[in-house]
Amino acid sequence: MLTEVLQAFDLNTTTSIVSFGHGLINNTWKVEDGEDSFIVQKINTSIFKQPEFISDNIKAIADYLAEHNPEYFFCTPVSTINGKGIFQASDGSCYRVYPFINRSHTVNVPQNSEEACEAAAMFGRLTKMLRDFPVNTLKITLPDFHNLSLRYKDFINAIQNGNADRINKSSSEISFLKQQKHIVDEYEKMIASPDFKLRVTHHDTKINNVLLDDNGKGICVIDLDTLMPGYFISDVGDMMRTYISPANEEEKDFSKILMREEYFTAIAQGYLSEMIDELSDAEINFFVFSGKFMIYMQALRFLTDYINNDIYYGRKYEDHNFIRASNQIYLLKLLLDQEKNFQKLVFNIAKKLRG
Repeated sequence: MLTEVLQAFDLNTTTSIVSFGHGLINNTWKVEDGEDSFIVQKINTSIFKQPEFISDNIKAIADYLAEHNPEYFFCTPVSTINGKGIFQASDGSCYRVYPFINRSHTVNVPQNSEEACEAAAMFGRLTKMLRDFPVNTLKITLPDFHNLSLRYKDFINAIQNGNADRINKSSSEISFLKQQKHIVDEYEKMIASPDFKLRVTHHDTKINNVLLDDNGKGICVIDLDTLMPGYFISDVGDMMRTYISPANEEEKDFSKILMREEYFTAIAQGYLSEMIDELSDAEINFFVFSGKFMIYMQALRFLTDYINNDIYYGRKYEDHNFIRASNQIYLLKLLLDQEKNFQKLVFNIAKKLRG
């Protein structure tokens, strides 16, 4: 099948092909073609049911940046010999190709706060560069991806209709998440307020979606499948969820889950260094809320899936999604304990940046 794909993009079909990266959704390969290298990705169409929407969005944004911010490096896909951004193979599977950026690398976990700051700045810069882009012309590649109201509704439905044994086992976790319903209420007020702007948002700001150079400086943002209209809390919240603690959502030993102030400060400093003139005062006030929003939503999703017998995320062992949910609940509790302190840090950073 890859031979057919390489031919469609006019690449050497006898070249070196090796699996590449640690992506959980799309299959990825690195292809050597003479002195040039490329990244080939098979798009997971069970997740992205209309992959052409991804291609359309990326092209529209690439064209906009080329006209309005030509100095900004945006990694655009290679076109097929027919001028398309995506190739649909004979078996219906979909592929796209990117140029491989030499002397670049990614990290799966920030090794220090400087990397966290750099990544946050890169995501902030992308949104800033697109501040005047007609956001409502973008297509929705993942409907309701960060719709907290829907995730809470799914959670309530699960505890009314799901696995009774698992509901009983999760009673304390269910009780805690229901007690945090105010996060949903705040989210609903936020999206109804004119003080919160709909922007071009990445929606998946894990640090391995930033290419870094040999000096740890950002080159560009990658994995653009979820570039959609959204709110800044999605990008900031995902950074807080995945950068601040050295332990991720798979960790069973909750003593390893930490709320590191140094990494929170790095996220705020990096993101606000780019976005300080774009965010309203109301949005600055919701900076820490971003973390509550994202961690709470992920806890809801994991526990909902556990109660529904692991139909979405799947599992590697019996209580996998229960552990994931409990992990995120623990992380949320740590953030709630630091909320006032973190918000003071945000205000101080914003004040200095605004002069």
